[in-house]
Amino acid sequence: MRQPVELVARRFSFIDVAVILTVLALLYTLIHLGAGMAEPLRMGAKIDLNPIHLPYYVGRSLLRMFIALIASLIFAIVYGYWAAYSLRAEKILIPFLDILQSVPVLGFLSATITGLVALFPNSMLGAELASIFAVFTAQAWNITYGFYQSLRTIPRELRDAAAIFRLNWWHRLWQLELPFSAIPLVYNAMMSFAGSWFFLSASEAITVLNRQIYLPGLGSYLATAIMHKDMKALILSIITMAVTIVLVDQLFWRPVAIWSQRFKLEQTKEQMESHWLLKMLQRSSLVRAFGSRVLEPMQRRFIISGGRLVAGTAESSLGAGIKRIVHLLGVFLLLLLIGYTAYYGYRGVLLIAQLGLEGILDLFRLGFYSFLRVVAAVALGTLIMLPLGVYLGWNAERARRWQPFITFVASFPANMLFPFFTILFLRLHISQEWGAIPLMMLGTQWYILFNVIAGVSSLPNDLKEAAAVLGVKGWKRWRYFILPGIFPFLVTGGITAAGGAWNATIVAEVVSWGDHTLQATGLGAYITNATEAGNWPAIMGGIITMSLYVVAINRLFWRRLYHLAEVKYHVE
Repeated sequence: MRQPVELVARRFSFIDVAVILTVLALLYTLIHLGAGMAEPLRMGAKIDLNPIHLPYYVGRSLLRMFIALIASLIFAIVYGYWAAYSLRAEKILIPFLDILQSVPVLGFLSATITGLVALFPNSMLGAELASIFAVFTAQAWNITYGFYQSLRTIPRELRDAAAIFRLNWWHRLWQLELPFSAIPLVYNAMMSFAGSWFFLSASEAITVLNRQIYLPGLGSYLATAIMHKDMKALILSIITMAVTIVLVDQLFWRPVAIWSQRFKLEQTKEQMESHWLLKMLQRSSLVRAFGSRVLEPMQRRFIISGGRLVAGTAESSLGAGIKRIVHLLGVFLLLLLIGYTAYYGYRGVLLIAQLGLEGILDLFRLGFYSFLRVVAAVALGTLIMLPLGVYLGWNAERARRWQPFITFVASFPANMLFPFFTILFLRLHISQEWGAIPLMMLGTQWYILFNVIAGVSSLPNDLKEAAAVLGVKGWKRWRYFILPGIFPFLVTGGITAAGGAWNATIVAEVVSWGDHTLQATGLGAYITNATEAGNWPAIMGGIITMSLYVVAINRLFWRRLYHLAEVKYHVE
């Protein structure tokens, strides 16, 4: 005789035992891995290529990735919220975000590491923080753009409802803004996490003052295998990375992505996706009890207490004082930012002046060549990924089936494929002037694909069903429904892909295979050569020129598309 589900769920089962053991194992692993981050600094310490150490190296790499992800999410919410609701701050924060996104992270990595290692001279913590910072810079900007764009496109009806119910900013944040932004936040975080594997690999084997620091991790294991030409270790590291990407997707991103679908804005209920891990957790009486008796009451109390505190302080003299302090603190931070930028900007100008007028004009000429490649990479990436993203995102089951594979190929560090393309270019006598474009696309087209999938997934099923009932199909469906509906997501994907393409010029415009080097004419190749030569005026000139190109294009092109998305093309 079949027993009621509720009765079965109340029983303590082997799943509960597995949950308890998993939690204990995670806590122990976190303590063990975290203790390793503060070990004494050992310059020149090598990575042991014995496969038995690989699980520990994977754990250290994942710890850095998730610390950077948490920091990126906090940064995105604070920065995006501030930029979205303060007109004065927006005029500074968004252009500054454009500059941050355009700055080539790898070009500044040596300087960042030098500064952080100096702060913690006898500990690995400085190098660890530098590695985490490199991963953070690869994740935070895209997530911030996605959150900022979501806040700006909240439907007017929802804002009016929040005003009618007199929600203060605290309640609005937890009951409207974060739920509305959940899907783009999750998809952008997923995409940024995938793209940051490349920077993690580059930052785990680093040089400081001509001495090598190897942080225990999968990237340093790979670098050591390449240095020793150990093909067995090289293949093993690639397989381990592939397995790690799959496990992270199955144990973390897939459940989170499915969970985020509950915040989809629609009137008709779609059958929710499921996942084997979520199904298993739902059968655990321990998890259900923890959720209903601990988490949910804590969440309600947290939101209600915070709302009362905000409302109480807003109406009191203390609240007015806090508001003034926050305002003064914001002004102070802005002035500090402006002062810092002005001082180091002045020193940068003095450095760049050493190049002379002819050298500076040459920077803009080289930047134009790189600009043309960025346009080609983004345009070709959009032509390929737009229809593919719509095809995958239109059907929830299809998106669920293909999502692990897409996450896998997007996560795989693109630079590992560069040698194969270089060999191909050499054999087919393809000039790097053209060959750099597909190399740039390898690492940037995923920004477009993920955003398109997120946009199509967020389209209300009501409208999809209405379009089907009315017989709207083919080009008419694309023109009047799909393209307007996903336009904000497409713009976000395009701007982040363009920023990624500018960064990719540094590694794609100069490639090598053995004694053969292929080089394109462009700003990326210029920065690469200047970095290798230690020519700081040229490095500064190249980075500033690239930043100017990105900011100008963002203001003249992408900003206008953002404005168009806000006022015309978003689902109300």
